[in-house]
Amino acid sequence: MNAITQTEARAINTAAAIPLEAADPSKNLILVPLSRLVLRPTGRNVRKTPRMSIPELTASIQRVGLLQNLIVIAAADGEHYEVVAGGRRFAALKLLAKKHRIAKDWEVPCLLVADGTARTASLTENVQREAMHAADQFEAFAALVAEGRPIEDIAADFSVTPLVVQRRLKLANVSPRLMADYRADAVTLDQLMALAITDDHAAQESAFYDAPTWQRHPSNLRERLTEREIDANRHPLVRFVGLDTYEAAGGGVRRDLFAEGDAGVYLIDSALLDKLAQDRLAGIAAEVKAEGWAWVDATPGVTHADLYVFQRAPRERREPSKREAQRIERLQEKMRAIGEAVDAAMDADDEDKADALQEEGEALGEQLQALEDSLQGYGSNVKAAAGAIVTIDRNGEAVIHRGLMREAEAKALRTLERLRQGSGGEDADNDDEGEDGDDDSQPKTAAMSDRLAQRLSAHRTAALQIEVARHPQAALAAVVHGMVQTVLQGSHYGHNLPLGVRLAVQDRLEGMAPDWPQSLAAVALRELQQVAGEGLPEDSAELFAVLLAKPQDELVRLLAVCVAATVDVVTPRATTHQRGEELAQAVGLDMAAWWKPTAEGYFKHVSKAVILDAVGEYAPEQVNRLAKLKKADIASEAERLADGTGWMPAIFKVAGPQQATHQGAQEEGPEQGAPEDAEAMADEPAEALAA
Repeated sequence: MNAITQTEARAINTAAAIPLEAADPSKNLILVPLSRLVLRPTGRNVRKTPRMSIPELTASIQRVGLLQNLIVIAAADGEHYEVVAGGRRFAALKLLAKKHRIAKDWEVPCLLVADGTARTASLTENVQREAMHAADQFEAFAALVAEGRPIEDIAADFSVTPLVVQRRLKLANVSPRLMADYRADAVTLDQLMALAITDDHAAQESAFYDAPTWQRHPSNLRERLTEREIDANRHPLVRFVGLDTYEAAGGGVRRDLFAEGDAGVYLIDSALLDKLAQDRLAGIAAEVKAEGWAWVDATPGVTHADLYVFQRAPRERREPSKREAQRIERLQEKMRAIGEAVDAAMDADDEDKADALQEEGEALGEQLQALEDSLQGYGSNVKAAAGAIVTIDRNGEAVIHRGLMREAEAKALRTLERLRQGSGGEDADNDDEGEDGDDDSQPKTAAMSDRLAQRLSAHRTAALQIEVARHPQAALAAVVHGMVQTVLQGSHYGHNLPLGVRLAVQDRLEGMAPDWPQSLAAVALRELQQVAGEGLPEDSAELFAVLLAKPQDELVRLLAVCVAATVDVVTPRATTHQRGEELAQAVGLDMAAWWKPTAEGYFKHVSKAVILDAVGEYAPEQVNRLAKLKKADIASEAERLADGTGWMPAIFKVAGPQQATHQGAQEEGPEQGAPEDAEAMADEPAEALAA
C-alpha cells in the first residue's frame, strides 16, 4: 500500500480550494496523439513501485484496450503534453507503437489538469483505488470460465500462463466456509492451496477444522488429504512400474496444481499398482528361471532379515586367459600407482588433484571389477540346488539375489561336493567360505585410500576393544583359542582364524588415527581400566596373592579388561577383508554406537562421488543439491545429514554368523549380478568398501 505524506494528506483535505472543473472529465478529457506525449522529467506520479511489468501491461492493453486514461498537463512549448500519472501505461503504449501494433499518432485519452494539481491528481488516482482481494480474483476468473471463456484466452487477457488461471480456478472451488475465513484472515493462502488438492468440501473442512491449530501447517493438511494415496515421487513401486503404464492401465491420479516440478502426483489405486509391479516382476523371474535355477521367487519387498535365512552358493572362478591376465596386471599396477599419488596429494592438501586421481582410480576399479565378474559363475550343480529372488530396491530398480540356498539345500550341495572329491577332506569342510572367500589377491578398491582404511580400522579396533572388555566369555575364548593353536596344534595353524588378539598391548592406534584418544570407545575403555585397576597392589607378589583370592567370575572379568588392550585389527591397506570379524560377531560389535561419520573423520578423505553415493543411501533427496556444492561444503552437509541415520561405511558393516556362506547375497539388475548395498558386499572386492 502506498504511504501518504502529511503534505499530500493536507493537499487532499484542501482539495475543495481547487476548482473541480480542472479535473472534470466532461470538460477536460482530450485525445492526444501518442507522439505529442512526453513523460514529465521531474515526475509527478506518486507511485514508486510498479505492480505489473511493462511487457505484461503491454499485452493486456493490446488484448482489452486502454481501460484508464492518462493524466497530463500542458507542456511549456505549447505543443506537447507531459504525463504526470499513468507513466507505465504510457510506456506500454510506446512499446506497442515500437512493435507497430498501434500507430505512432494513435490518439490517447487523457485528462488535462492544472500544473498545481498534478501531484494531487496522481495521489488521488492511486490512494482512492481499493485493491481487489485475492478471493475476488479467484471468483472473477471462475465467472469468466462460467461465461464460456477458454482458459487460454483468459491467460492471454491477463498476461499470465494457463497454469496460473487453473490455479486460481482451483482456489475458487474451495469450500465457501474456508473462503470466508480466508477473507477474514483466519486461513492463509498457503493453507488454502494445500486444501485445494481435493474438490471435496467436506474433506477440506474436516482436514482443517478437525485438526488442532499446531497441525494446520500446509504440509500437514496436504498429508491428511492424501494419506491413503501413494506419492509418485517417493514410492519405489511407481518408479518400477512407471506412471505412464499405471495411467494406461486405468489407474486414477490426483495432481497438486501448486506443486513444483514432478512433485504433487498421487496414485489412488494401490491394488492396481501392486498388480502391475507383480506382473513385471514375474516376467523378470521367468527370465532368471531360464538360467537353470532350481527355484525363483518374485516379491516386491525383501529385507536383509529375509535374506539372512539363506546361505550363499559358491561361485566358481575360471582361470583368466593370457590376454585377460595381462590386462588385470596392467590395471592393478595403474591402481597401485594412483593410490600412491592420492596419498601424496592428500599429504599436500591438494584436494582437487586427489579428487581427480580418485575418480580415475574408481574408473579403473570398475574396469577391474568387470573383468573379475566375467571370471565368476555358478556351476550347473549349484544352480540345480540353489535359487534366486527377484525384488525391487528403494530406487525402483529390479534387483536379483542369485545363488541363495536354504539350510537343507546347502547341506545337500556340500555332501555332493564331498562325494565328488572322493573324501571329506579339508577342502570339503571349508565349502562355507562363500563364492570368493577373502583372498587378498582380490583387487583393491580405489574408492578409499590406504591411509583412510588404516584410520577407520583403528577406530574399529578401539570399538572392538571396549566390547571385548564387556564380554568376558568372548575374551577368555579368544585367549584360549590362541593358546590351543600355539601349544596343542602347532604355531603354523595360528592364523587360520585371525581374531586380532595378540598377548601384547598394542600402542599404535593414535599414529593411525589422531582423533582416536577422544573417541567414545577409547574414553570408555580408559574409564573401565581405571575402575578395574582400583585397589590392586603394584607389588608383584602381593598382586598375585590378591588375584589368587578373587572369585573366578571376577578374575575372568578382569581378564577381559586386560585382553581388550591387546586387540589389534588395524588393516594396512584398503581391502574388503577385515580382521577380527569372528570376534566382532561374538561380542555383537555395532560401530554405530562408537563412531560417527564426520567431515574430518571420513567425508573429507574420499572423493565427491563417494560422498554423494553415501548421501544417496541415507538422504537421496539431497544428492542433487549437494552435487552443486564444493567438496568441503558437501562433506559438512554429508556429516549433518548422516547424524541419527546410523549409516556406516561398508568397511564397518559386519555380516552375521552365516557370513561365510551368505556374503554378497545381493545381485543387482536383471542383466548382471551386483550387490544392492554395502551390507551384502562383504565378499565383493570392488568399490563397496567406501560406499
